[in-house]
Amino acid sequence: MTDPRLPTNAAEYLESLMYSGQSVLRKFDDALVSAAGVGENGEEPSRQIFPFGLIADLQREQLRQIKEFWRFWNSAFLQAFSGGNHPVAELSKGDKRFKDNAWQMEPYYDLLKQAYLLNSKQLYDFVDNAHVDDKTKLQLKFYARQYIDAMSPANFPATNPEVIRKAIETRSASLADGMRNLIEDVRKGRITRVDEAAFEVGGNLATTPGTVIFENELIQLIQYTPQTADVEKTPLLMVPPCINKYYLLDLGAGNSLVEYAVAQGQHVFLISWRSAVPEIGHLTWDDYLEKGPLQAIDIVREITGSEKVHALGFCVGGTILSCAAAVLAARQQQDRLATITLLTTMLDFSDTGEIGLLIDGPSVALREATIGKGGILPGKELAFTFGTLRANDLIWRYVVDSYLKGATPDAFDLLYWDSDSVSLPGPMYCWYTRNAYLENNIKVPGKTTQCGVPVDLSKVQVPVYLLASREDHIVPWKTAYRSRGLIGNNPRFVLAASGHVAGVINPPARNKRSHWLNDDLGSEPESWFENATQQPGSWWPDWIAWMKRHSSGTIPAPTQPGNAQYRPTEPAPGRYVKTKSN
Repeated sequence: MTDPRLPTNAAEYLESLMYSGQSVLRKFDDALVSAAGVGENGEEPSRQIFPFGLIADLQREQLRQIKEFWRFWNSAFLQAFSGGNHPVAELSKGDKRFKDNAWQMEPYYDLLKQAYLLNSKQLYDFVDNAHVDDKTKLQLKFYARQYIDAMSPANFPATNPEVIRKAIETRSASLADGMRNLIEDVRKGRITRVDEAAFEVGGNLATTPGTVIFENELIQLIQYTPQTADVEKTPLLMVPPCINKYYLLDLGAGNSLVEYAVAQGQHVFLISWRSAVPEIGHLTWDDYLEKGPLQAIDIVREITGSEKVHALGFCVGGTILSCAAAVLAARQQQDRLATITLLTTMLDFSDTGEIGLLIDGPSVALREATIGKGGILPGKELAFTFGTLRANDLIWRYVVDSYLKGATPDAFDLLYWDSDSVSLPGPMYCWYTRNAYLENNIKVPGKTTQCGVPVDLSKVQVPVYLLASREDHIVPWKTAYRSRGLIGNNPRFVLAASGHVAGVINPPARNKRSHWLNDDLGSEPESWFENATQQPGSWWPDWIAWMKRHSSGTIPAPTQPGNAQYRPTEPAPGRYVKTKSN
């Protein structure tokens, strides 16, 4: 009797090869199942074969990896003969490293890609099965991802088809340009991700008209020029993050939260933090509260004559503002605040996302020993740390484009801002990392003493507006949601689409993205989201409407900035924000 699978022509021969390969793979699977004692339904291996749990886990992992590599080589063999694409390892959603057609259509590059993806998956699986505590496992996953991202074949000139094609087309000029780009970045000490010549702070960034009316060694206070005949009687003070330049909130015409608030009749003031230099390397967390929002609130009240101030904080600026508000409460002075707005801010640091994995006891102790009594944490180091959270997008993409292809970076305002780093005083940074990320002390009533008083966030009893971003990798939105029970009363929580920056900077005129609303804040975050209503467009109008509900009417707009005591010193944006950190 003849085998019905016996080929009679070329097409059937290829089909028989595929059938044979599949048969061998099935037999190989059966042999492994038998050896490991794994049942058809995936039951645990027999303990007669693996008497010790750990040995069993390791052997199970080894057997599974052997099976996956067998499938991989079988797939590569079939592809070589049949000409089809039989991927064993799939790309994750949004992975743009292998978008070039050569990675799919040419066997050599497809083989490289699939081998890399398979090895990556196995390393992740190995970490997943490690017998360690949850935090250590998350740390292992983070460092495994750094290694995996770095070893991508797309990052090397000999294994990236786009790089090779570009070099051939330009007769190696692209490689020479890339080497020049690399040398220039070595000189700078950082990766260039944006066309820096396309932007100027005070030229096409931070352009909302205003005046610096006060400065100390740490901040300049900007008062923005009203654009309406009347302004809200209750002024607004913005506290941006001190680890970035403030102009994220004032990127440029049509893309500025400051500009929008001024146009809506708000009387806006803003803190511009100074990047740390040696003469202020001794400043502490308390100094940031006293010389920052606490002093600014007093000055804004004196200039405007208003008893109360709306206060807005973004990211760590929100943490600083919240602690300052708790200090005011302890001093029986919280009636100086009308409302608090916290944008993508953490107060409970029990779940800090991946950034918290980089902060542990030994690393904090080392910082305290080196710069805890005085010194500077360089802005470049902070910027690189944040870049590692999304290494493929914020590091390796630009390594490939700039150094391997010799390309000139695009002009993108957010990337320019992100590259404009800020240094911090060592004592301030060490206090923050220990009491926030490491020990989570700030949320505990009375656990910390700040500015000479015990801090209790729950004593701050003013209306609070909380904004989180759904895809935020720096402040997870469920962490921001926890703030509703820690500070303020009558909280309003809004969830914006997109990430840490794009979720916040979303002008209404662009009609992009969306946000979610749900007045029931008594449930867990998952339930809150399930019952929330999605609203198209920006959250900015909702925030302005909320602020006006807590204001005290309008007054004629002032015609001159400052007053007799606080006189204009220079036009906005001021010199602090223009100073580059080392």
